[in-house]
Amino acid sequence: MFELKAQMYFSAAHHLLNYDGACENQHGHNWLVEAYVKGTELDKSNILVDYKEIKKNLKEVLDYLDHKDINELPEFKGISPSSEILSKYIYEQMKKKIPCTNKVSIWETPTSCASYYEE
Repeated sequence: MFELKAQMYFSAAHHLLNYDGACENQHGHNWLVEAYVKGTELDKSNILVDYKEIKKNLKEVLDYLDHKDINELPEFKGISPSSEILSKYIYEQMKKKIPCTNKVSIWETPTSCASYYEE
């Protein structure tokens, strides 16, 4: 089994709903996103997925979120856009573009990370 990882950053604001604490107030993060693809079949160049392809698609997904108030985006109206929810959203968008996407991790700080994958 082969697994590749590409990383990219985006910056955005959000606030958590139904939360009692500082994060209920609007605040921002410079999120680090890691997109993983996994598979067993390599192409004729012995590549699973070209890193350029992973990064291009990840950039398209993250450009939609970048420098936005995430709570105001239609996909997140009325829900708490936690890192867990964002990792799932990015995973689902990447899976549409690169079917062998198998996990997305999103770091809101250097020591706090949420991941989403399906078993």
